[in-house]
Amino acid sequence: MGWIERLFKRKRIHTEEDTGAQSAQWEEITLKRDEIRMNDPQQRKGYVQRCMEQIQESAEELESLTHEYNHVTAYLTDMEEIEALPGEEREHINEYARKLLTLEEERRTFTSKKIRMSDHRYRHIEQIQNEVPDGIRKLREAEDYQALIRSDLTRLDGERHAYEYRKDEQRVIIENAKGITIICLVAMGLCMLMLLFLQMLLEIDTLIGYFLTILAGTVTITVLFVKNLDAGKEIEQVERSINKLILLQNKVKIRYVNNINLLDYLYTKFDVNHSSELEKEWNRFIIEVEERKKLEENDEDLTFYQKELLKTLRRYHIKDPEVWMSRSLALLDAKEMVEIRHGYIQRRQKLRKQMEYYKRMAEMARNEVKDLAADYPEYAKEILAIVDEY
Repeated sequence: MGWIERLFKRKRIHTEEDTGAQSAQWEEITLKRDEIRMNDPQQRKGYVQRCMEQIQESAEELESLTHEYNHVTAYLTDMEEIEALPGEEREHINEYARKLLTLEEERRTFTSKKIRMSDHRYRHIEQIQNEVPDGIRKLREAEDYQALIRSDLTRLDGERHAYEYRKDEQRVIIENAKGITIICLVAMGLCMLMLLFLQMLLEIDTLIGYFLTILAGTVTITVLFVKNLDAGKEIEQVERSINKLILLQNKVKIRYVNNINLLDYLYTKFDVNHSSELEKEWNRFIIEVEERKKLEENDEDLTFYQKELLKTLRRYHIKDPEVWMSRSLALLDAKEMVEIRHGYIQRRQKLRKQMEYYKRMAEMARNEVKDLAADYPEYAKEILAIVDEY
């Protein structure tokens, strides 16, 4: 059938919405039978069927275009009706239009704000709004307490290290005392042997030497013994202090763990990471409640004035009043009304051209079928049968 379609090849039709072209350009349809062998039943039947399809397609397009044409004409008629209204009635319509424009501008302002909360966060805070103020207080107290506990743990850990250092110092003192004692005893022994050597070989009186050696050794050992005792007592005292610190640290750590668990629960409950975040969201929520309340009131007012404008337009026999809900500005601004009218006129002109085109196309196809039956009377009955199928 490709050879038949080539005979009816035409340009794509522009719709009324095609604003890119200034005017629709149509090609004349020229039906040719030069390539058709009429004595071939298949080619003859295909040619007639394509003519009938052309008529049918044209009729469908004409119906759609006529419907759209009537709508556009109705819009233009409505505009004339509105502009022809007396001053008092027109002012009544203008009043509603002004209200709608103001409300639409307010709505745009509400919806364009960048600080708005997401619906998810808004619904979450809304569900627990009675608990949020107390939750902020609990979170802040728990966070402050956590900082205090950390400070106490740091301080206790520092004190423990200080005691450990003091304990190590006392152990060094004890070890040094032991070493000095051994050295002292060795020295005393050497002195005694030296004195004994002097006494035996040189017959020197070494009694005073013995006395001084024993006295010096006794004093030194006594001093070292006292230091050793003091260091031992100091170690015992330090160990007791360390044990107390460990017990205190354990208590503080238990409080720290309990506080961490409380914070984790509150963070999960309010779905935040810090009390400041919850406080910030709460402040935003309070503002958001007011904004959404105003938006709801705006929607209610918008709906009310739209209904009132619809009722008024219907009272003045406007056929399609709904279209003016989004054209409030045109009701107030003559220039806007002129632009809209100009657009409708252009659309209607394009529709008219398309309708004329399809009428020509259908007429040419009908004439071709008639001419075909007249030129080939021997096939007239067959051609009429195909026509009857459509």
